[in-house]
Amino acid sequence: MTAPIPGPEAPLASEMTGLSNRTATGYADVEAFLAVAAARLAERTVEAYRRDLVAVSSWLGHSPATARREDLERYLAELRAKGLAASTIARRLAAVRAFFRHEVLIGAREDNPAAEIPLPRRTRRLPRTLSPGEMERLVEAASGTTPRALRDRALVELLYGAGLRVSEAVGLERAGVDLEERLVRSVGKGGKERVVPIGRSAADALRRYVSRGRPFLDRRHRPELFLNAQGGGLTRAGAFLILRKLAEKAGLDPTRIHPHLLRHSFATHLLEGGADLRSVQEMLGHADLATTEIYTHVTDRRRRDAFFAAHPHARRTLKVSSRAPMATPKKDGAA
Repeated sequence: MTAPIPGPEAPLASEMTGLSNRTATGYADVEAFLAVAAARLAERTVEAYRRDLVAVSSWLGHSPATARREDLERYLAELRAKGLAASTIARRLAAVRAFFRHEVLIGAREDNPAAEIPLPRRTRRLPRTLSPGEMERLVEAASGTTPRALRDRALVELLYGAGLRVSEAVGLERAGVDLEERLVRSVGKGGKERVVPIGRSAADALRRYVSRGRPFLDRRHRPELFLNAQGGGLTRAGAFLILRKLAEKAGLDPTRIHPHLLRHSFATHLLEGGADLRSVQEMLGHADLATTEIYTHVTDRRRRDAFFAAHPHARRTLKVSSRAPMATPKKDGAA
C-alpha cells in the first residue's frame, strides 16, 4: 500500500500560506474520483475535495474507500473535540459523501457509509461590514500616482463599487469592463455571467489605472485587467495582501479586512440606501433570494442600534431624578 499522506493539519497550513495543494493523495481511487470531479466542477471545489480527502485519509491511515460509518463518526467526533467550526466539519463530510457516491456509481462499493451521517447544525452569522466612513478611509488610503497605487485604487473601488467576489475581480479581463457605459461583465460561480453597473468613482479609478498604470505593468501582454508587479495576473492572495496593507495605512484593523468584507459592505450599503432586494440579488449573482436576505438583517440591526443609541425614550435604562418637580395640573380650558 502506498505510504500514508501527511496529517490533517498539513493541508490547512499550506492553505493559509498560499502553498500549492495540488499534490497527489497517494491513493488511486481518490485520484480517480478527483479526475472525474475536475471534468464538471470548478477548480477550487476540486482542490477543496482534495484537501478534505487528504485529511480523512491521513486520519484513517489508509484510503477512505474501505472506511465504515463508525470510522467516519469517530473522525467527525475528533474534529468536534478539536474545536473545528461546524462549517469546516460539514465541508469535510460533504467531500467524503461525494467520494462514496462516486464509488457506488462505479460499482466499487454497494453502500455510502457517509450518507446517513447528519450534517452538523450551523449557526448563521450576520456578515460583518464596514461603515460608509470606514469604507471611505480604506478607499482614500489607496491614493498615489504610481502604477501599483493606481491599480490598488481601482481594485478597491471595483470590489466595493460592484460587489465582486475576489475570484471574479482577479479573473476579470480588460475587455470585460465598459468604461463608457460604466458596466462590468463578470463570470461568477458555475460560469454564470452577469453585468453589474459601477459608479463614477469606480469608473474614474479604472480609467486612470488602464491609461496610466496598467501599461507599465503589462510586460507579458496578459488579458487580465489586474496585473502584479511582475506583469502576471494578480492572484487572490495578492488581492488579500493589498487590502491588508491599505487597511493598516487607513488605521483599520488589517486582520479584519478582506475582499469579501467589501462585498458585504456593497450589499448592505445598497439596501440601507433604499435599493430593492431583487436588484441587489442580481448584482451579487446570488441564485437564491434567501442568500441576499441575510443583508436585510444587518440593516435591521443597524437601525435598531441607532434607535436605541439616539432616542431618549428608546434607551433600555432611562434614569429619572427623584428630585425632578412634578407638573402642576392645568385648569379646565387651559391650552
